[in-house]
Amino acid sequence: MTTVSRRTLVLGGARSGKSRLAQDLAETAFGQRVYVATAQGLDVEMRERIARHRSERDDSWMTREVPLALAEAIRRETAPERVVLVDCLTLWLSNVLLAGADVEQGTHDLVRAVAGAAGPLVLVSNEVGHGLVPETPLGRAFRDAQGRLNQRMAAACDAVVFMAAGCPLLLKPAPPLRLTLR
Repeated sequence: MTTVSRRTLVLGGARSGKSRLAQDLAETAFGQRVYVATAQGLDVEMRERIARHRSERDDSWMTREVPLALAEAIRRETAPERVVLVDCLTLWLSNVLLAGADVEQGTHDLVRAVAGAAGPLVLVSNEVGHGLVPETPLGRAFRDAQGRLNQRMAAACDAVVFMAAGCPLLLKPAPPLRLTLR
């Protein structure tokens, strides 16, 4: 079965294969390709990650670095003849929290931008709620905000894929769920 989607959310844990799948999906689309990166190279390790991600994309990709103004970037970059890949919502949320910005308003604006995207859009996000309860109030606030963000993004997207150990599991659209007493 093949699922065609205009807006796709790819979720998973660290090193689950979500970025690779998202890029593969985007590269199946015709037209221009725009990679919207939310990471900031604030330390050596992150700069190395960013460089590795860049090296995995060929010259057909345009890159936009957008650590905070993601809703505006989606409105600006999406178009019928262009696929936009956002990697990743988790780093965007972290940037918003650390900047002291209004997470709820930012999430609301982002959901509206995704729902109104003018062209194909692939979003990458971490599923962070499967592990231990974070030790700090900031960690717990982040985990809770990430869970709410993922739920709202999933509702705004036509398709949701969960990645585990490099294997994709299609969560949405899903066949209707029916319970029986027998």
